[in-house]
Amino acid sequence: MPAEFAADYRTLICDEVRPHVARITLNRPGVMNAYSDRMCEDLLTAIAAFRDDDSLRALLLTGSGERAFCTGGDLSGGDRDGEARPPVAATPMGHGRQMREGMQAVVLALRRLDKPSVAMIRGYAVAGGLALAMGCDFRFAAHSAKLGDTSNKAGLLPDEGGAWLFPRAMGLDRALKMTLLHEIYPAPEAERLGLVTEVVVDDDLEIRTLAFCEALAAKAPLAVRLSKMMMEKAMDVGLEASMADAQMAVMITNPSHDAREGIAAFREKRAPKFEGR
Repeated sequence: MPAEFAADYRTLICDEVRPHVARITLNRPGVMNAYSDRMCEDLLTAIAAFRDDDSLRALLLTGSGERAFCTGGDLSGGDRDGEARPPVAATPMGHGRQMREGMQAVVLALRRLDKPSVAMIRGYAVAGGLALAMGCDFRFAAHSAKLGDTSNKAGLLPDEGGAWLFPRAMGLDRALKMTLLHEIYPAPEAERLGLVTEVVVDDDLEIRTLAFCEALAAKAPLAVRLSKMMMEKAMDVGLEASMADAQMAVMITNPSHDAREGIAAFREKRAPKFEGR
């Protein structure tokens, strides 16, 4: 595993938890993994390292401890990461710049990945923590997990991307209700509302989520990455434009080694061995 991804971060733990599966663990359990400026910087670095390493094919994002995946921005006011809050945040423009270069940049980095990402949620995923989870392609939650948007409760906004992500997952009326009344839902209800991909018995959460990540990592990397790119773009374009993208994509996948291997494996009734080329 390249040193770039496994670097020693102040607020994260990064490792290759299974072959081709990278794991980023938010590591501020004392504040329920609330994000700080330093955590945002660390996340941007780690996500970029994952993106640039072709040996890593799937990303698992989770939080340390049982209490929370992430509870949004750290409102405690303490200097817990060894750095004071940048003075730029003392001005109105500074607040906007801090958000743009912080958690907004993290959520965008996740959404821009052309490899699949999976959030594994224990405990609370609320406010910016929910936006962070929604930045991933899939969300697996423990049955005891709680999800919602508490930003308005503190007079704040769903400004990490939630204003875009939440309505697209659950509909505008339900997203507004969740945010304006700062509602938090049990995992089964969050699944029904569209915030969670799958709810898993607490004791089986890691086993199930890792198995899902391993299944993603075992697929043909070129086809996986291009399929994700096509579907993401197709959400905002018409059918004809989406088909035009597909025409360009098959020029990469159809002549590839993996496509030849996949067809050969199908004919020979064996498991394919994909190499990402």
